[in-house]
Amino acid sequence: MRDHVLACDEGTSSARAVVYDREARAVASAQLPVPTAFPRSGWVEQDAGTIWRTQLQAACEAADECGGWNRIAAIGITNQRETTIVWDRVTGSPIAPAIVWQCRRTAAACAELAAAGHADTITAVTGLVADPYFSGTKIGWILDSVPGARKRAEAGELAFGTVDSWLVYRLSGGREHVIDRTNASRTLLMNLRTGDWDEAMVSLLGVPAPMLPRIVPSCGVLTTTDGDVVGAEVPIAGVAGDQQAALFGQACFRPGLVKNTYGTGCFALMHTGERSSPSRHRLLSTTAASPAGKTEFALEGAIFVAGAVVQWLRDELGLIKTAAASQQAAESVSDTAGVYLVPAFTGLGAPYWDAEARGLLTGLTRGARREHIIRAALESIAYQTRDLVEAMESDCGTGLAELRVDGGATANDFLMQFQADILGVPVVRPAYSETTALGAAFLAGLATGFWTGTGELEGFWSVDRRFEPSMPEARRSDLYEGWKAAVGRAL
Repeated sequence: MRDHVLACDEGTSSARAVVYDREARAVASAQLPVPTAFPRSGWVEQDAGTIWRTQLQAACEAADECGGWNRIAAIGITNQRETTIVWDRVTGSPIAPAIVWQCRRTAAACAELAAAGHADTITAVTGLVADPYFSGTKIGWILDSVPGARKRAEAGELAFGTVDSWLVYRLSGGREHVIDRTNASRTLLMNLRTGDWDEAMVSLLGVPAPMLPRIVPSCGVLTTTDGDVVGAEVPIAGVAGDQQAALFGQACFRPGLVKNTYGTGCFALMHTGERSSPSRHRLLSTTAASPAGKTEFALEGAIFVAGAVVQWLRDELGLIKTAAASQQAAESVSDTAGVYLVPAFTGLGAPYWDAEARGLLTGLTRGARREHIIRAALESIAYQTRDLVEAMESDCGTGLAELRVDGGATANDFLMQFQADILGVPVVRPAYSETTALGAAFLAGLATGFWTGTGELEGFWSVDRRFEPSMPEARRSDLYEGWKAAVGRAL
């Protein structure tokens, strides 16, 4: 009896798989780390083969825990976006390491595009900005760095894909080369209005058209798994980039609802309905995951370093032994003693879009202690989120009523309370915080009739805790002005 939906959640730091029952309860899960390499300053790479193997192992372990693949009605996939993979169509082998979304190696190419006067056209067509964050310039870098790759791509021998494309290709035994609309909208190559590859952008970025995948909806049966891969044929029926999946998993189905995901990076999305809304404050216009038959959009702000700053405190500086220890350290002091940390380790995203900005620790005095630096690191996540929210409010002309949050860092009560305080609006943490995987499951379940519609899905969303702001407005304003001054020094 196929009475479960499985979500593959391939993130930047780990590959997860979660199995849900008909009440959207997580009944089985597995998770494996995905190593990341930093071969040069600003470069970030992963092994695409490892991405595939860890995700497959996690999916098989989770399926086995709930009774095997024959219990799975559908598979949903969600993934780290913009990460770029190029592989050989015949052998299925990647020709180079995957270039991760955080990687800044194509900053010079993006600067050249802007200097040549293409920046406004890029934004008008794609909703994005000329930044190395996105996939398009990464593809060109691989083709120009691997001997003979560009010629092979032009001959149709190579395939490009984001991580969703790669997983569908492998799960289907190499039958399908596709990309869903949400991931396609992050490549610099898709026309946001038409939902198709834009010939002018493909030409501008020098990407050979034969290597591009077919663009498909986020909600719909794409193919089935190959029986030789997982031992059963299971529909792959929902695909979305991680942040759009989280928006869907947070039941943000209507215009004006906003969620923020606290992961390796931090991503705030506002649902804007069936029309894309250009931003006047350098936010991104992007495709939202939506039920079958609909095309919907969102405004997005991207923070490159959020949870990663806590990992840095732990792994590089040795200031904490576990990520959870950051809360106790932050709460042991009343403030940061004037210390600000701007974690621009790989540049700054929205609304600054400065690929050359670098991290900065400022306000240090002889009295600054370990705890102040840890607290400043956590506060930097909340400050960056306020940057995004203020831009959204300015674009839309309305204030935010509440911020729905998800992701691993939402377990940190100090961070969530400080976020509410520095925003001046309630922060709402759902009972189930891993909404990225849940969103992928929702999409697959809707496509296969496992669930009836978004009304049923809304009934599954519930609140764990609501953090109300308590900071005086004068204090909130002073702290935020200090943050903006620190950012000014890092730019």
